[in-house]
Amino acid sequence: MREADIFLDHLAVERGAAPSTLSAYRRDLARYREFLNARGIADLESVVENDIGEFAVALRAGDAQHSPLAPGSVARALIAVRGLHRFAAAEGMTGADVAHAVKPPVVGQRLPKALPIDQVLRLLESAGAEAGSGGEGAARGLRDRALLELLYSTGARISETIGLDLDDLDPESRAVVLRGKGGKQRIVPIGRPALAAVDAYLVRGRPVLAARAHSGRRAPGAAAAVFLNIRGGRLSRQSAWQVLQRAAEHAGITATVSPHTLRHSFATHLLDGGADVRVVQELLGHASVTTTQVYTLVTIGTLREVWATAHPRAR
Repeated sequence: MREADIFLDHLAVERGAAPSTLSAYRRDLARYREFLNARGIADLESVVENDIGEFAVALRAGDAQHSPLAPGSVARALIAVRGLHRFAAAEGMTGADVAHAVKPPVVGQRLPKALPIDQVLRLLESAGAEAGSGGEGAARGLRDRALLELLYSTGARISETIGLDLDDLDPESRAVVLRGKGGKQRIVPIGRPALAAVDAYLVRGRPVLAARAHSGRRAPGAAAAVFLNIRGGRLSRQSAWQVLQRAAEHAGITATVSPHTLRHSFATHLLDGGADVRVVQELLGHASVTTTQVYTLVTIGTLREVWATAHPRAR
């Protein structure tokens, strides 16, 4: 289905969609193409509104080749399909947008998980504690502490953090340039503890890891990367996840944690401290304040718990 290929190229080149978004759209549209082929439909011009509704039903039910999808995944797939049909109609590839009336299923709002402040502090103190005291082990410990301190201090996504280059850090103004979804940049302040951890890593840890790289085999761009792996290349998302898991285990934290947990904790703790939701929106790099407002539900939940235990007429 060439329309889908053209649409994906449009998202990549003209809309600057993130690689993760393109990957999800490509996967969803491949499933859509498979569904249409099974119904004997070879092009978008032959699709009618009922076909798209049946596609949603098929996603929810699953089949011999595919497991049933949750409402959130169905909604994501339908957004991709609606975008494809809207684009095809606007470009004159089809006579009409037959998908405009098909609404994605309503997905229940899931509250983000945030760690209490004391657990975050334990986590940060534990980062790199299991690493050796000299050479590569010490360098890795300094890196791990700097990584987690930076994640919590800035609320950055893990992809933004491991994508940092040395020029993105500005110690003088205590700020960092983060590149978010769609290549959008924002400047976020860094707290003194995080800045001290990053400085210690850059001075005593990163040179040790960088020295392990073979100049002829180093991945493009790794020379400028802030966070390096033990081979001198840019740290991967999976390796960053393992850093957090080791720190959580060492800190005795039994709750499920991920790099995004620190982002959630960053936002929740700011709002608990009285920060304006619009400021938090800018710091997180959310395009809409509606996305950020989910964190206000978390703080309201905290207030309700305090009220329920402290107010004499709560029960």
